Amino acid sequence: MFTIKVIDKFSAAHRLEGYAGNCERMHGHNYKVEVCIQSLKLDSMGLVMDFRDIKQALKGAIKDMDHQYLNDLPLFKTKNPSAENIAETIYKKLAKTIPKKVTLSSVAVWENDECCAIYGKK
Repeated sequence: MFTIKVIDKFSAAHRLEGYAGNCERMHGHNYKVEVCIQSLKLDSMGLVMDFRDIKQALKGAIKDMDHQYLNDLPLFKTKNPSAENIAETIYKKLAKTIPKKVTLSSVAVWENDECCAIYGKK
């Protein structure tokens, strides 16, 4: 199995509704997003997928969240913009654009250098 990864970043503010602690207040993060793509085979060029294509898809998936107050976005009107929910949202957006010949394995959303949430296939 081959696995490739691309990383991008975005900045946003959010608050966790109902959280008993500091995260209930509005605060911001410089999020790091890692996307892993897997394939059993390489294409004729010896690639799983072109990094440029994955980067472009990821930029498209995060552009509406960059420099936003996430709680105001329609996709987070009914659920908290937690790292877990952000990872799932990005994964589902990417799943619509990644070719079926490869597998979107996971999306990790890092809030800081020590903490991340990962959403992906079992």
